Amino acid sequence: MKNVLFWAIAVVITLSSAIYQRMTGPTTPVRGSVEVSGEEIRFRLIRTYVRPGDAPVRIETADEDINGFFRYRRHPSHDLWDTIPLVRDNSGLVAYIPEQPSAGRVMYQVFLHRGEELRPLTEDPIIIRFRDDVPAWAMLPHIILMFTAMLFSTRAAMAAIFRDRTRMLTMITGITFITGGIIFGPVVQKYAFGDYWTGWPFGSDLTDNKTAFSLLFWIVAMYMTYKNRYHRSWVIVAAAVLLIIYLIPHSLLGSEIDWTQEQP
Repeated sequence: MKNVLFWAIAVVITLSSAIYQRMTGPTTPVRGSVEVSGEEIRFRLIRTYVRPGDAPVRIETADEDINGFFRYRRHPSHDLWDTIPLVRDNSGLVAYIPEQPSAGRVMYQVFLHRGEELRPLTEDPIIIRFRDDVPAWAMLPHIILMFTAMLFSTRAAMAAIFRDRTRMLTMITGITFITGGIIFGPVVQKYAFGDYWTGWPFGSDLTDNKTAFSLLFWIVAMYMTYKNRYHRSWVIVAAAVLLIIYLIPHSLLGSEIDWTQEQP
């Protein structure tokens, strides 16, 4: 009964972290609503787009008297803002954000107006990042293995806290984490942004860096539990580090092109 309870707790924590990752981070669309001339208009502003092609941002409104425009510039850059009218189609208005190279970011802000009334959809501009498509054979194992590692990490921590055997749980955590984060992770990164590794010492990609940081703790934990199947301290520390890392939004400080380095 105790074993079932521990696994249930581990599943809840893992699913909670998955939901948290889904709802946070710089790639999650910005949702909201704005009132224009008494009409409430709901919007969803995307913050990631799979190339090729311009990124469409749609604003649904049946009122043909409501029009708008959006302004954009590359980010980070010294560009001046470009302003382009929204295009009307069957469902409302649409902005087409110009396609960028993989890892290129664009800062944009959408405005709606009816007569003299002007409303920005958001107080601050939104940043969207372009990427290339990642095949399912790379993306799905990466996601599944990373959250499987989280599941076994949490269960291993509970085994350590309650003085149960930790070797097998720790080994499974380490193997799934290495496979998902160190093998499939760089493959996903290569397909999406063109480089296998953009963390230290080659760059400052936080996703790569936090994966490598957590791996160091799990390598030590695997070694210590190999020597003693009841080892506790390093398993608890490694699990705590992994949980903290999963609380950092995914893709934060991810790969990007620094347009400020362009020659004028």
